[in-house]
Amino acid sequence: MSPIDFSRFDALTFDCYGTLIDWERGILNAFQLVLSRHDIALTDDEVLALYAKHEEAIEGSVYRTYREVLAGAARGVCADLGVDPSDRAIAEFSASVGDWPAFADSATALRRLKTRFRLGVLTNCDDDLFADSNRRLGVDFDWVVTAQQARGYKPRPANFDALFARMDVPRERILHVAQSLFHDHVPAKALGMTTVWIDRRHDKPGFGATPPADATPDLACPDVRSFAELALG
Repeated sequence: MSPIDFSRFDALTFDCYGTLIDWERGILNAFQLVLSRHDIALTDDEVLALYAKHEEAIEGSVYRTYREVLAGAARGVCADLGVDPSDRAIAEFSASVGDWPAFADSATALRRLKTRFRLGVLTNCDDDLFADSNRRLGVDFDWVVTAQQARGYKPRPANFDALFARMDVPRERILHVAQSLFHDHVPAKALGMTTVWIDRRHDKPGFGATPPADATPDLACPDVRSFAELALG
């Protein structure tokens, strides 16, 4: 039995990257192109941890577009590895978001959930890059709030405030669904939200491309498909 009474909620808000779009695979695929001419002996998780460190630092500073965040984080990883990437390689990395694959269960689960709930997305991305990703998801969200619109990045509470201001649904009837404890669950729980953790890394150690964080979501599911089965009964 689920610890959440889904009849209490009218809207689901989702994180996108890591939850619906496989950003770890996307980041690693893009880094293969950046590092392809260099002999780098790192595991995938080591590359992702380096990326997470640099992305967090950039996003926590003055606002920059997500393309600029990606470029800066890639240059930071390369500097750590003693690699001097070409400007072209960095530009291709920063534009790679549209190539990042959706998780296999995302599109079908979202379509099913939309038969019962209104859907929103709160994403650390630029408007145009999210639009590219949304073509892979195949659903029309009722609300979309990007970092570009909010002029900053989660875990800032201001991003959630921007979402609440856009929605015509009481906060207590909004259920937030996300993978990242750091970016989503820590601020959402501090704001009094009920949250569902899509634990895409349930069979892997560590935090991958997200900084380490400690939070207590109300429910954990390994993917969006299993969450949809619970939510729809």
